Amino acid sequence: MSFGTRFILSALACCLSVTLTGCSPSGQSQLDEEKEPHFVLAKSRVNAMDYDGAIEAFQESLEVNPRSASAHFQLACLYDTKISDPAAAIYHYQEKLRLDPNADNAEVIKQRIYSCKQLLAADVLPLPSSPAAQRQLEDLVETNRELQLQVARLQEVVRQWNAYFASQQAAARTNVAPPANPGTLPSTSQMPDDISPQLPSTTTPTLPKPAPAKSKAHTHTVAAGETPAAIARKYGVKLDALLAANPGLVPTHLRVGQIINLPSSLTGQ
Repeated sequence: MSFGTRFILSALACCLSVTLTGCSPSGQSQLDEEKEPHFVLAKSRVNAMDYDGAIEAFQESLEVNPRSASAHFQLACLYDTKISDPAAAIYHYQEKLRLDPNADNAEVIKQRIYSCKQLLAADVLPLPSSPAAQRQLEDLVETNRELQLQVARLQEVVRQWNAYFASQQAAARTNVAPPANPGTLPSTSQMPDDISPQLPSTTTPTLPKPAPAKSKAHTHTVAAGETPAAIARKYGVKLDALLAANPGLVPTHLRVGQIINLPSSLTGQ
């Protein structure tokens, strides 16, 4: 290897050594940072509990020396414990670690960054407490069950009415008296006058006729926060019976002041 080649390699090694030394602040450089006049002024303001003035002085120290890891750390501590600005604290903690990755308190700084992120997340998106979340889940499950029951009941009513109307049309074509209205179908008072079935005098219904309704039905006025399940429990009736007494009732759309009918077992009392 020639002398010129060895000289060039030695020069490159020296440059690399200087560059690496500059990227990792030593203990002496930290002392130099803390001797900077603005830094000294900021520390005195911290001792005097003038935190806003201390932040201003530390920021001025950063303007003089943008690579001051000590100034970033002091700002992070102020924003974390005195001013309560977790976003600013996270930034300055991260700058401290970037400029001084081998700091003795690096693990403590990382824990503070994590805590600040939790505070920031709680401010942006507050989460419900576990008991509240559990109650919401239970309400959703109950509402879903009620909707499924209502859908199944309505599907059965539609099926029975389709069969009933088919028998009416067949009876009209053959001039035969229509079959009796099964007890599972809605009462004849709820049917249009022109298609109400006429029971033959000799025909006995498969189920007993429902008792005639009183002149004034037993009803309930919906209060704030009530659900069909709560109303059913209040009167000691089954939820299915309450829904059957209110064919058009939508459990998830109760309105305060809405009047709903109670099952016939109560109206007869």
